[in-house]
Amino acid sequence: MRKLSSMASRAALEIPNLAEKIKNPNKPLISRPLKVNPRKILDQNSKASLTGKHEIKDSNISSVSFSNSHVLASDHKFNSKPVDHHYYSEILSRKDWYLLLNHEFKAQRLSLNVQTVVSILQNQENPLCPLRFYIWASNISAPFAKNQSIRSALSNALYRKGPVLLSSELIQDIRSSGFRVNEDLLCVMIGSWGRLGLAKYCAEVFEQVSYLGINPSTRLYNAVIDGLVKSNSLDLAYLKFHQMEVDNCIPDRFTYNILIHGVCKAGVVDEALRLVKQMESLGYSPNVFTYTILIDGYCNAKRVDEAFKLLEKMKARNVRLNDATYRSLINGAFRSLSPHKALELLLGWVNREPDLPKVVYDGILYCLCNNSLPKNAAAFLRTAEEKGYVPDGSVSNITMTCLIKGLDLGETCEIFDNLIKQRAKLDLNVCLALVESLYNSRREAKGDLYLSWMLQEGLITSVFDYNMVIDCFCKVKMMERALETLGEMSKRGILPNLVTFNTLIAGYCKVKDVIKARKLLLMLLNHGFKPDLFTFSSIIDILCQVNQIVDAFDCVSEMMEWGITPNTIIYNSLIRSLCISGDVLRAMKLLRKMQVDGIKPDVYSFNALIQKYCKINKIDKSQRLLISMLTLDLRPDNFTYFAFINALCESGRFNEAKELFSSMEANGCTPDAYTCNSFIDALVKLGKFREAQDVWLKYKGKGVALKPMSVKFGAFVG
Repeated sequence: MRKLSSMASRAALEIPNLAEKIKNPNKPLISRPLKVNPRKILDQNSKASLTGKHEIKDSNISSVSFSNSHVLASDHKFNSKPVDHHYYSEILSRKDWYLLLNHEFKAQRLSLNVQTVVSILQNQENPLCPLRFYIWASNISAPFAKNQSIRSALSNALYRKGPVLLSSELIQDIRSSGFRVNEDLLCVMIGSWGRLGLAKYCAEVFEQVSYLGINPSTRLYNAVIDGLVKSNSLDLAYLKFHQMEVDNCIPDRFTYNILIHGVCKAGVVDEALRLVKQMESLGYSPNVFTYTILIDGYCNAKRVDEAFKLLEKMKARNVRLNDATYRSLINGAFRSLSPHKALELLLGWVNREPDLPKVVYDGILYCLCNNSLPKNAAAFLRTAEEKGYVPDGSVSNITMTCLIKGLDLGETCEIFDNLIKQRAKLDLNVCLALVESLYNSRREAKGDLYLSWMLQEGLITSVFDYNMVIDCFCKVKMMERALETLGEMSKRGILPNLVTFNTLIAGYCKVKDVIKARKLLLMLLNHGFKPDLFTFSSIIDILCQVNQIVDAFDCVSEMMEWGITPNTIIYNSLIRSLCISGDVLRAMKLLRKMQVDGIKPDVYSFNALIQKYCKINKIDKSQRLLISMLTLDLRPDNFTYFAFINALCESGRFNEAKELFSSMEANGCTPDAYTCNSFIDALVKLGKFREAQDVWLKYKGKGVALKPMSVKFGAFVG
């Protein structure tokens, strides 16, 4: 990568005093808003032109002339050399940024086209840098200032990294560089302030634009009104709208569309219709954007039928619907109505209209999948296919993901086969999800068939792809097949990586095959890989599960020798294993050590100990642990509450148990089925049938899956 010191030395012959070593930039000039009169700044070293605007004169800049031979007018010409974003970031962070950019450009080391400008704008950390580059590039080639891609890139940069305020320092920086704040730049800056919610600042700067040599125009008013609408300041937007006449600025279609969008967003559709009539009276017919905004507004107001009527109006006026119009209607219907009602309404529309575009079917399928309606999605897909619809890759993947989770597996396979015939581009992870479902349902032959198809189609070509296949086998506990896949990789010349071995080790640990997990660990080491936290976590967990605690602690020691610090999950495995084996004192010591080592325990760390102490009827010690847990801002869960409630009931402290159960929801923990059933059983054993019935009815009404409750004299609830 080119260093800035070498750049400065190349510039020394042409630009005096630039051979000094380039240092890091000072604090960005975005700190404080305009507090001094900008006129005083602009009057220095400037003179008024015949139009009343200020022209900046700078002796350093006026002596530099450029040829436009390396400004690429065509977007089809690309600079083959990649842009060094860090290099230009350092240039743009300097006070003499414009001189260095001029030199780079004159030396033809920077060829400008839209792609290059957008790329540099998008890859700056300091928001002042893209602003400076836009100003410079716009002065090199005027069309850059109005190019929508460039303006969007700058707006996004100022929004994500900003705000960049129009401070006196920034104005001075721009002026001293030989440039000026013009209408193009100001519109972009106002747009970023609006997105950031700086409504009052937008209005304040607009009131002072005359000091910048800029006269109010319809375009500038539109930028301000749009910024105010985006910052949810509709009253201020209307104020500026009514102020336009004072400045001899006539509202245009853009002005009205912006305001219509604002009132629709606020849910005041009738005001939007009034604005449409006012716009028409001035000779501006509503365009597709106007109607799209109105459709969205009607849907937000739950007036979906009226949104559909607008479609007929658009047809009557020969206004062609675009993709955004269709999406607004479909998404709005699902947003405003119940999914089934929205589908019913949209199906009627689809059946009435024979020539709807693909985006309609894409949108309906997406909404059905997003609402987890696999049967409806499958039925609609068949209907759409009868009309000649073929889903693209993204819609196919979304649809298949939904169908795999909730549709009959045989039906899902039929749809998958049909997508294969249509040459749909299906993602590997979606295909493997279907294969995993088939293996889980013991339909191995069908799963193998799809796996062979994936290999033939070139979906499995890299180590990452093979890792996903191995993971699929591990999830369904087909470990021999997972190991065979490792062998197939080697035959194809694809070397395994650390993830490959970690996946296999985790798989064997899942089936509690410690011996093979250890063999794979040795294989991992023989391949020259260093085991990581994931490797040790899997092995330590399985050693704890099979009660080989000594080996588990040895593994922790070895882990630390590798320079890997145990995390909360590993400590939890050890604590839980010690509690199960009855060594509570050692588990407590481990909890303390965990905190001493700077590793924060979680709720699971405490639950294992609380459950063990409650089980041996040492409730007081459990309560002390609970206090420690709350001190660390950890919220008890159902396992915590169940341990206490069960222990209190068994020790005859029923009132305390009842009070604790009643406090669960107030403390942000809704009792689950296991906790409710256990508490109800305890009430029944104590003969408190009425209270048990009340609890049962309360939580059954909340959708908790409770078992039928037997009560006095053999009657049953449920």
